[in-house]
Amino acid sequence: MRHFKLRDFGLAVLVVFGVMSGAACAAELRVAVASNFSAPLTRIAQLFEKESGHTVQLNSGSSGKLYAQIKSGAPFDVFLAADDELPKRLVREGMAQAGSRFVYATGRLVLWSMSADFVDAKGAVLNQGNFGRLAIADPRLAPYGVAAQETLTKLFMWNAIQRKLVKGENITQTYQFVATENAELGFVALSQIMLNGKISTGSWWLVPAEMHQPLHQSAVLLSAATDKAAAQAFLDFLKRPQALAIMRGYGYEFPLK
Repeated sequence: MRHFKLRDFGLAVLVVFGVMSGAACAAELRVAVASNFSAPLTRIAQLFEKESGHTVQLNSGSSGKLYAQIKSGAPFDVFLAADDELPKRLVREGMAQAGSRFVYATGRLVLWSMSADFVDAKGAVLNQGNFGRLAIADPRLAPYGVAAQETLTKLFMWNAIQRKLVKGENITQTYQFVATENAELGFVALSQIMLNGKISTGSWWLVPAEMHQPLHQSAVLLSAATDKAAAQAFLDFLKRPQALAIMRGYGYEFPLK
């Protein structure tokens, strides 16, 4: 029979304590993310989980609806919006940590159709009017919807095109209207049709940046975060080269430092 030495017992205790400590330090982060950024964030979160040991639960929707949920007490730790204003507002309202907000990426708006050659490189299809429905995200809830409205206003088309508009609750639903061809074309996020730097489906017009206010997408640490250190580590991870490379592959740009 093998005798269990005191030294062996000490090592066993250290191992068990180490495992328990690691489990105790691991956090489950709840991240509210704007719909346009859910695909790249899924990939980024997987890298973060592997490196940190924390787990990340993503909750996507329109920025406006997520903001309303946060205001109503939804238990989120981090908010990744599709604009800069809502995170700023949460800081002013005391619901987000002062000094934690930063622009993690700048999004781009595209006019897109599932049909090849339907959308030209200058968006002239909008003037031709040979379409029944144009999908946009609801400007009351989604920054990409605001950008679409600003673009159509600059083209002097906003009032005239109202009867053809179909509005998605968020940019994901807007994309689905076009992807299922319930709308011949729509204004969607470039990130929804680009992967690894390439667009493989349909036809599109990349809306010039000067046609609307910049889509500076901001992140912020929420005051209700249960593990602020883990939440801050996640925000810091968004600035890492591997995270930026994923964002770039989905068509996101980055503000000048």
